[in-house]
Amino acid sequence: MKTPTELRRADGTPVRVLVVDDESTLAELMSMALRMEGWEIRTAGTGAEAVRVAREFRPDVVVLDVMLPDFSGLEVLRRMRAGAPHLPVLFLTAKDAVEDRIAGLTAGGDDYVTKPFSLEEVALRLRALLRRAHGVSGSQGSKLVVGDLTLDEDSREVHRSGESIPLTATEFELLRFLMRNPRRVLSKAQILDRVWSYDFGGQANIVELYISYLRKKIDADREPMIHTMRGAGYVLKPAS
Repeated sequence: MKTPTELRRADGTPVRVLVVDDESTLAELMSMALRMEGWEIRTAGTGAEAVRVAREFRPDVVVLDVMLPDFSGLEVLRRMRAGAPHLPVLFLTAKDAVEDRIAGLTAGGDDYVTKPFSLEEVALRLRALLRRAHGVSGSQGSKLVVGDLTLDEDSREVHRSGESIPLTATEFELLRFLMRNPRRVLSKAQILDRVWSYDFGGQANIVELYISYLRKKIDADREPMIHTMRGAGYVLKPAS
């Protein structure tokens, strides 16, 4: 029996979810399941429709099929993120190859599920994405500081040496975990468990991928703060 903690927007209104899939039966099944979470749902069957609906509906999270009849889900993601750079996206893919799964994440997706999947799994992944994106946590909100790097858990703003650094929801959660454990070596397993909150199909290379994203933003043209401890994991510490 499932009784999850209800997630709502900051203003108390229902969470908004956009489901994008050209298989109308599957889209309707997902919509029915997600409405049982108390969420408001919109659907789209093409990439062009998805971009239009996203602009009007302003969803909190998107379920996005990689394969669409007009253009790919990766292109839909690019267009959506142009107007909503932090919008969390869960990719749906019918492909099993690891490189195909990772392609969507490399393009900026936050998570994926492979068809066929259970509707409960989709809901589980979306709840995790929403909590990460909207900062649901047990803390009362605080500012984390490591060296010249600051992270505000209330405003979800990140700065290094006073310069603003935009992050996706997953990048933010990964950085927050690193900053809450400065100078401590964190294994890939620990990061997977804390940031993704479930067994990511054994694909620990997703951690490497997101660490590389953070390095490009946090350490670009600066003295590095994120370090790889070969065979052990990763550590964040102030630049010397």
